[in-house]
Amino acid sequence: MAKNKTSEIPHYEMLYIVANKFSEDELKPIVENVNKTITAEGGVITYEEAWGKKRLAYPIKHYNHGYYLLVEFDLEGKKMAKLNDLIRMSAEILRHQIVSKKKLSEEEIKKAKDSQKKQIEKKEEKKIEEEKIKKEEKKGSVKLKDLDEKLDKILDTNDLL
Repeated sequence: MAKNKTSEIPHYEMLYIVANKFSEDELKPIVENVNKTITAEGGVITYEEAWGKKRLAYPIKHYNHGYYLLVEFDLEGKKMAKLNDLIRMSAEILRHQIVSKKKLSEEEIKKAKDSQKKQIEKKEEKKIEEEKIKKEEKKGSVKLKDLDEKLDKILDTNDLL
């Protein structure tokens, strides 16, 4: 066996989009069907996540929205082409992409999610601070009524020249 190849079964990640013509209840059998397809080919599903309904960047088959779903699984490389063909033939799935991925432990997944949460919190804090600064700048600016009053006082005086 080559130095760069291992006897370990490869780990893959698949992101797929289901058309939004289906309701949340109708989505469950579709997800189960995809999972059955993976397991029927000898794959072992290690992680699943539903990202929810999102707007597509461009219309696909006249749909502007779709349900994004993520699945991680282990599968022999020889069976990947057949799985890819089966998923591509599914009428409910608008798009899918399968990529090879390093298998992460539960601790690594938790750390990654925590770091994402921290980044989101930092962005939210930054937005809040920017809003506070804008409010303070508005308070510091002179009001239009005050300017009108000062202008009237200046014009009312006889010492203009």
